[in-house]
Amino acid sequence: MADAKILLCFSKLKLSKFIRADTLKEFAIRHSQIRNLFNYLYTMSEYSLADAMKQFLNKSQIKGSVQALQIEEAWEQIMGKTIAKYTEKIQIHGQTLYITTSMAPLKQELLFQKEKIIERVNDALGEKTIKEVVIL
Repeated sequence: MADAKILLCFSKLKLSKFIRADTLKEFAIRHSQIRNLFNYLYTMSEYSLADAMKQFLNKSQIKGSVQALQIEEAWEQIMGKTIAKYTEKIQIHGQTLYITTSMAPLKQELLFQKEKIIERVNDALGEKTIKEVVIL
């Protein structure tokens, strides 16, 4: 609709004689993209920086990686020093938390604590992100 208005404005100003039709269409497309960008930036200005970052992360594909980093930083507080010391890797794919350790007794302990791990990790993240835990 806006593209048609722009083309109409150009034709009323008799500029269409001097500018090719494909150039006018390209201009209308660019104008539409710029308008969308400004609308997005305007709505983002209504939020705090923290809210804007949360919205960005919710829409991006790096959310799981960022959450995994948050969990790694707080892992010792969440699970204790001993478990943190022998945990090799923490990853999130979708709603699943993957915990890697080479210690067989620790694997058994973590298997028994799956529900508690889910609860503690979700509390640390401040949202119900994790629904399943896989011990590797």
